This record gives sequence, structure tokens and C-alpha cells, in this order.
Amino acid sequence: MATENRINFWRRNAKVPGSVQPVYGAQHPPLDPRLRRTYPKDTKPKFNNPKSKKASSFHEFARSTNDAWDIDEEEDEDFLGTQAQTSSLPSGLHSSSTQNQQQQQNQVGDAGTRESHSPGTEDQDLLDVGEEDAECEHVNGKVVKSSSDVHLNTSSVRSTLQKQQSLPVRPIIPLVARMSDQNASGAPPMTVREKSRLDKFKQLLASPNTDLEELRKHSWSGIPREVRPITWRLLSGYLPANKERRELVLKRKREEYFGFIEQYYHSRTDEHYKDTYRQIHIDIPRTNPLIPLFQQPVVQEVFERILFIWAIRHPASGYVQGINDLVTPFFVVFLSEFVKDVENFEVAALPLDTQRNIEADSFWCMSKLLDGIQDNYTFAQPGIQNKVKALEELVSRIDEDIHNHFKRYEVEYLQFAFRWMNNLLMRELPLRCTIRLWDTYQAEAEGFSHFHLYVCSAFLIEWRKEILSMVDFQGLLMLLQNLPTIHWGNEEVGLLLAEAYRLKYMFADAPSHYKR
Repeated sequence: MATENRINFWRRNAKVPGSVQPVYGAQHPPLDPRLRRTYPKDTKPKFNNPKSKKASSFHEFARSTNDAWDIDEEEDEDFLGTQAQTSSLPSGLHSSSTQNQQQQQNQVGDAGTRESHSPGTEDQDLLDVGEEDAECEHVNGKVVKSSSDVHLNTSSVRSTLQKQQSLPVRPIIPLVARMSDQNASGAPPMTVREKSRLDKFKQLLASPNTDLEELRKHSWSGIPREVRPITWRLLSGYLPANKERRELVLKRKREEYFGFIEQYYHSRTDEHYKDTYRQIHIDIPRTNPLIPLFQQPVVQEVFERILFIWAIRHPASGYVQGINDLVTPFFVVFLSEFVKDVENFEVAALPLDTQRNIEADSFWCMSKLLDGIQDNYTFAQPGIQNKVKALEELVSRIDEDIHNHFKRYEVEYLQFAFRWMNNLLMRELPLRCTIRLWDTYQAEAEGFSHFHLYVCSAFLIEWRKEILSMVDFQGLLMLLQNLPTIHWGNEEVGLLLAEAYRLKYMFADAPSHYKR
């Protein structure tokens, strides 16, 4: 009986908040439901058909779209089995990954570097990826073609070449690596200007009392990768400006965080917190699923601890879906202090003390960020509701054509902009772009709470031509949930921020311009 109760607990519960909506974006392209098996066996899968009747309302559109991250009962039972083997507080961070799990992560990473195409070609491409992986072997972490490839006939080779020639050729850009210098054309060597900026940052950081205003001024246009970790700690308010006090503060705050772990983490299976922990555990694998780094068990355990401790220390909001995304930029930036190729690095190889320091620093910096936008995650999420309404008012003044176009086809701003506010555009932009964006957010006064509104407005206007070319509800929603930003880099983010600053300069202190 006890076993049945445990199994039933981990099955889907309608009372437990969960994502039942599609999760798309630059890091989350639409997945082929044929690969996920989210439909009954006796039901023929339905795919987009240009001749089929188009959805005329948001409710019809939502019903016709499968949840890309639906968790089935088998996965829940697997989790129950593995959870019984996990200790409440490990004396040291450990990795439980097996060789098969690592191979699956490598395959996910390989698929993540592929391009997103139109819905029709993408389904076929995903199937082709599965066929290619079946013919590959993993040797020393690399994918090597097996000997069976030698027996491919000429016709199959010709068809493959024809298919490759028919696809657009664009440079493949890492999702995380070289995140500070990446642009759409690759990673150029450091210029004289960049070296001068780096020297200026080092000079500011080396002073006995860092001038935070001057540091913000230089950080607005981007922070060099070498000094980003220490700069983020300072700008977020985690570290003091006084250089002599920093080591003592770091030591005290890191010990304090692991004190929370010892005091509270064992309660994750208590009746009062089990729903919170279950939702966190479900959401962690959805965090940047195309980046191998975040599929490592040791990294997922770090995220579970960070999110659970934050949730029980903030009962006014608790854990809300979307907060899991906000940990990743801090974790990647602090990891980059020790690793160059972050995207594929095995975190378990780091010394235990280093892993613990990265975890604690990520927790405190995320907490500082959320302190400024916590009304986004309290009951009914009033902060997000107000920001979406403000976005609608602002767009109606900036570009009346787009605003009227949405009204004509009954598109509500809440249907696409809610995620923009809830996840701070992290589902719309590659992670390297989010990190560059957050350089400016931390340098800007009220960057995450106020300036983000103007960034969202500029981001929407960026796709003006594509939006106005869509003449049906479903096409508009699919575009706004799938904006093609996978090849964006520093150059595009810089232009976006410049336009956002222009909009803020024009409208922030002009209330009459903000009203219809």
C-alpha cells in the first residue's frame, strides 16, 4: 500500500501547477511529436497541414498544440526509483551519470547545434538525426561513423547531398562558448578597443574601493568575459565595493548557504514541501535542454538545491515555473571563471570546493535579482500582468500598425508577452545573448524590472515586417513563439539595447505619450 501511495504521488496531479503549454523559442525549437510519443497508439498523429482549417481563436490554437515537455508515467516511476537512492544531504557533490547517459547528452548536444528550419523540413531533419545517430559510435567523447557507412549505396549518398544543398548554409554558433565575443559571423580576435576596455575594467576592480557608478557606466555596453564573474557579483550587490572585505563576505555567504542546505533540504519530501520539490524536479530537465551542460546529473542536483532553498525562504511566492531559467546565466558565468569551453565541460571534474562556491554564488546572485522582481511571481503574478499591459500601451504609441494588426486577428499581448516577462526573454534568445543582455540589465538602474519593458518593445518592433506579413491568428502566434534568433550574437543584442534605450528616453518621462 505504501509503495502504491509513493507511485501515485509522482503521477501527474491536476492540483499541482505544471506546464501544459508548448515551450518554444531560440533554445527550445518545436519537437516532432512522433519522437516523443505523446499521442495514443491508436491515434494517428496530426501535423500542420496548410490545407486544414486554421484556428480562429487562441483556445482552438492551444488545444491543437501538444505539450513538448509532457512527462509520462514511465518517467515519473523512473524518478521515484532513483529518488529512493539519493541522500538528503551529500557530504560532497557527486555525479551519478553513467556512460549511456553521457552518450544521450552528447546526442542532445549534437542536435542542439543543428539549425531550426520551417515546420515542414524540421520534422524530417529530426528523424534524420535519429537515423544518423544509430549509425554512429562514441569514441573518447567524439562521434565517429561506424563501418556500416561504407556500404551506403550511391543513391542514398546522392539524396543526402541534394538535401544538404537545398538547406540554407549558415555558420553554426555555440550556444554558450565564447559568449562574450560572439557575433553572427563568428568570434573575432580581441581588438585594440576591446583590450583597452578590459584594462579599464581591471583598473576599476583593482582599486581599494571600486567606483560602482563608473563600473556600471562601462558595463552597459558589455563586460569582457575575463572580468564578468567578479563584475556581476559587484553589480548585483552580492559583493561589497571595498576590496579588503570581499573575501570575508564570500566566505560568510557561502557558509550561510550551505547552512540552509543542512537545515532545510531534507524537508523536500515533507508533506508541506513535496509538491514544490516535485515541480522543481520536473522543470530542471526542461532548462536549456539542447545544451549538454545542463543535462549533467551533478548540475541538475545543484539547480534543485538552489531553487528549493530559495522557494522555502520566500513563502510569499514560493517556486514558480520560469524561475528555474534565471539560475542558468549566473551558473554559466561563474563556471566560466574556471573553464573556457563551458558548453561541453563535465562539471564533476572540478574540485569539490569550486563546485560548492559556484553553487552558493549562483544562489545569492539569483536571490538579489528576484528581490527586485518578486511581484512577478507572487499570487496571480501582478507584476507580469502590469508589465504586459504597459507593453501593450507602449506598442500602441510606438507602432500603431502592429497594434492594430494584433487587434484585427484577435491576438492578445498576454498570449506571447507573458513568457517574455516571466523568463526575461530567455526562451526567445540564445543563452550567449541573454548573458550579454544581463550585462546591461545589471548596469542599468532597475534593469530587470523597468528597462526590460523597453527591451521587449524593441524586440517586438524588430519583427515588424514578419508580423505584418502574417494574416491569421495561428500564424502570428507561431511566429511570436518561435522567433528566429538562434544566430543572434553581440551585434544584434547591442542594436536591440540601443533601440530600447531610445524608447526609454522618449517615453519613460513622458506620461502623455504612454497613454492612448
